[in-house]
Amino acid sequence: MTDRTSQRSRREAMLGALALGCSAAASPLLTPVVLASTPGELRLVVIVLRGGMDGLDVIRPVGDAQFRELRPDLAGQGTLEVGAGFALHPALKPLLPLWQAGEVGAVHATSTPYRDKRSHFDGQDILEAGTPGLSQGGSGWLNRTLDLIPQSNARLAFALGQDQMKLLTGPVPVSEWVPGASLNLSPQAQLLAGQMMLDDPRFADAWAEALDLSGLDEASGRNPRGDGHKALAQFAVDRLLEETRVASFSLSGWDTHANQKGALPRALRRLVEVIETFHTRGAQIWDRTLIMAMTEFGRTARQNGTGGTDHGTGGAMILAGGALRGGQVLGDWPGLSEAELYGRRDLLPTSDLRGWVAQALHSGFGIGMPDLERSVFPGVTLDGTWSLLL
Repeated sequence: MTDRTSQRSRREAMLGALALGCSAAASPLLTPVVLASTPGELRLVVIVLRGGMDGLDVIRPVGDAQFRELRPDLAGQGTLEVGAGFALHPALKPLLPLWQAGEVGAVHATSTPYRDKRSHFDGQDILEAGTPGLSQGGSGWLNRTLDLIPQSNARLAFALGQDQMKLLTGPVPVSEWVPGASLNLSPQAQLLAGQMMLDDPRFADAWAEALDLSGLDEASGRNPRGDGHKALAQFAVDRLLEETRVASFSLSGWDTHANQKGALPRALRRLVEVIETFHTRGAQIWDRTLIMAMTEFGRTARQNGTGGTDHGTGGAMILAGGALRGGQVLGDWPGLSEAELYGRRDLLPTSDLRGWVAQALHSGFGIGMPDLERSVFPGVTLDGTWSLLL
């Protein structure tokens, strides 16, 4: 039996055990965390910011004369200037020391090849596929990456959730875990479920692993880890402290058509708390960690009539980690005059988001440029992107 067949059988056994043992665990909840172990020391964390993060509000081009004209209500006061004509949204203030230490940064005016249709579904599909449409046999770019890393051992799975992480769709086996989908079994129910599977070692082992991964407390039958974004980050960090080298999950709440002043700070606080969790809980591996938080598209340069922004094109990517060459805003700034906007309405993308990711995969995991250009991100060019890693 091959390693992949064994892994796939183990995943099927675990899911079968969960289905037999507790129907509550089969409920689609929250977002999956997906993990993989690979050789090497870099820990790569990919966070999908679902909804279209407004990069112009998060990383504010305060040095551009058009910024306040386009956004008289959203330009804001008390922004945190970080040089080169840019300032951070005030909600990112807890990350300012990390920015100053070169451990947080950003890429501005970047995008996938997606243009004009402005659909969340299509935009996220391309973001996770790494190519227009889930081609390459229906695989996502991170799954194809794992297939290229020598001796990688995919252990992806610790979630049952509504959000399918398409960037991990493909031949490499994927498993899931989700906070809040705790088994919540009494000790008696745990014992009964264990006895049901006792005669089959495959199910017994899978059940034991499921209990361990859920963080279930044997005495109370409750999940002490809590739920939400912090639990996602905590779970990922704990695995990255072990053999896992790649983690991916998503955070929602970035679709700010109205009341952006209220909605965006809430989403940013969640992202800040996730990054802080990796920094503090994962202190031992922080200097070998790269976090890449990316979104399906940016938002319009002009604010709309409801205090928000609509679906756009060019956006920003947030970066963090001790392995990052940060403390600055990367990318070529195109300007915000009407003639410089994409379609006279959006920030013009001046770089391909996939190129930045490809540089990190090349530097961090030693994947060859031809493989990246041919298999992971077909058609991408790496020219013009800057190395993200120290």
